[in-house]
Amino acid sequence: MNAIFLWIIIPVLAAGLTLLINRQQHIVIIGGIVSAILALTAAFIPVDLALRFGPFSYKITSSLQILGRSLTLGQEDQTGLGIIYGLLAFWFFGSGVAQVSRRLVPFGLVITSLLVASFAVDPFLYAALLIEMAVLLSIPLLVPFGKPVSRGVIRFLIYQTLAMPFILFAGWLLPGVEASPGDLALAIQSTIMLSLGFAFLFSVFPLYSWIPMLSEDNHPYIVSFILWILPTIAMLFVLGFLDRYSWLRNSETIPQALRIAGLIMVVTGGIWAAFQNHLGRMLGYAAIVETGFYLLALSLLPETGVEIAFRLTIPRALTMAIWALSLSVLQSKAGSLNLLHLKGIARSYPVATIGLTLAQLSAAGFPLTAGFPFRLVLLEKLSTQSLTTIFWILIGIFGLLAGAIRTMTNLSTTTENIPWQLNEDIYQTVLIGVGILTLFALGLFPQIVHPFFRYLPVAFEHLGH
Repeated sequence: MNAIFLWIIIPVLAAGLTLLINRQQHIVIIGGIVSAILALTAAFIPVDLALRFGPFSYKITSSLQILGRSLTLGQEDQTGLGIIYGLLAFWFFGSGVAQVSRRLVPFGLVITSLLVASFAVDPFLYAALLIEMAVLLSIPLLVPFGKPVSRGVIRFLIYQTLAMPFILFAGWLLPGVEASPGDLALAIQSTIMLSLGFAFLFSVFPLYSWIPMLSEDNHPYIVSFILWILPTIAMLFVLGFLDRYSWLRNSETIPQALRIAGLIMVVTGGIWAAFQNHLGRMLGYAAIVETGFYLLALSLLPETGVEIAFRLTIPRALTMAIWALSLSVLQSKAGSLNLLHLKGIARSYPVATIGLTLAQLSAAGFPLTAGFPFRLVLLEKLSTQSLTTIFWILIGIFGLLAGAIRTMTNLSTTTENIPWQLNEDIYQTVLIGVGILTLFALGLFPQIVHPFFRYLPVAFEHLGH
């Protein structure tokens, strides 16, 4: 068995199988079980180590040559693979509740495979092309067959595609800078190209206008999946660049630029979230804030930035998944995610309302929720460098908190005498309930995720030490 076949090719084959199945329930089961098995395999079966089962010997090899290019997934990548596919299983089981499993499971498996291949491929620049392929496959995922393409989808495709030529051109220049570090003009050119490429890829202000547009016009669960997985892989892509080139890694300008970009995203995203009347757009601005925290964590390189950025991944994924899942339940009832149409719906759908509110509080880093301990660590590290940065971050956080309070008030207040009743079905109740308990568990006992991240920074030879 080969690691590339196991974690890249098998998901593609499973995606092809789900396209042949008509029953949504079977699609959810196949997608969720395959993802869970891949996560457990990454967690418990080491790569490049022979295992003996009675008279049989078994070994997963790490490398595979495809079209003259080498793809490698070693032991240092297994923790990340376990986290990605474990979270993917949660997303797929939730797709049954959101009624989008026919699109999300097959396309989600292929997109994840391409993104996993992006950090396995060598030469590393081919990762940009694989990420672009994943972006292209996101279009049929976002737009059902026969439906018009929204402005948000078009802008998403344009902005993400514009990132690729800048990154590829910068990758072509970077080896020259490494060989001739005294060539200031070449260093400036490569830095500008790389900055523009990552600005488009991360949707740095003001290039994130497509995110709230996409969140308003498309299904919240699918949009949330895209807004989770693409920035997560983009973060790994950035870390790969920084790990390979010492002059980037040791630059004093890059951490400052990351801090400024992240701060602007947190502040603007939080403030705009406070004034949104559409819960889908509010989700989009919360995703912008989450990406801003990624950039703020990366600005702490090379000290603790890698570890903190990785610790933000699980709370981010769970928060966005529960938020989108709750929105899907409410949208199926009200037909709209506008606060005016959802007024008083908490009395009819209390579980979905609680899930939505707690996810919003977690995004704001409210105490006892999953987002709090990891936000606190980041703020503590940033406070040693600039208290002004903390002040502006708190403004963005208070914006998210204001949006959560507005949501809770509108959903629970009504002039009609509607009795409280539970209208969610058992599957919706169980899945959202598990999500709510997980948010509290991570908030109260954040150390339970520490074993997952112990060896993850080692995947980066220089940044992880």
